[in-house]
Amino acid sequence: MRTDDFWAVISRATADRPASPADVAKRAAADLATRDPDEIVAWGRHLDKVMVASGTQDLWAAAYLINGGCSEEGFDSFRGWLIAHGRDAVARSVKSPDSLADVAVVRGAADTGAVFEAEEVLSIAADAYAQATGEELPASDRPVTRPDAADLWDFDNEDEMQRRLPKLSALFLAPPE
Repeated sequence: MRTDDFWAVISRATADRPASPADVAKRAAADLATRDPDEIVAWGRHLDKVMVASGTQDLWAAAYLINGGCSEEGFDSFRGWLIAHGRDAVARSVKSPDSLADVAVVRGAADTGAVFEAEEVLSIAADAYAQATGEELPASDRPVTRPDAADLWDFDNEDEMQRRLPKLSALFLAPPE
């Protein structure tokens, strides 16, 4: 599956209507379920590639700031939320995680405490495969999609956070006294 084909599924799921990530996942799974099962499997492998490419320490740190903490599973779900917002959102945030401070809902979360996660986006291929075949998505060797938590820089180090993610830090960290 080509990258453009992968993202076209997400684009169709969001086209002409605002949607929650859960709605995006539901629409994308329904779209994929109309395809050949091999295409669904290929779409799932491409999702794995997107997860690998977005599995950076600084994006994890951004999720940690925005969501008020972030476990390994939480980081996966945060990236599911990003994927539901499309190719540009993922590319921009991978290139510069601090650019998430420019997103209105993220800025609003500094006041509301909203958490951004969408685990259901990560199961689009499995849901589509089940709809199409009545069976479980075939098991595959899933790549590691995030750094090992033991290798991360200390996300609780506010000086380091401010150095790496200054705009997000200004929103989510208490000002120095």
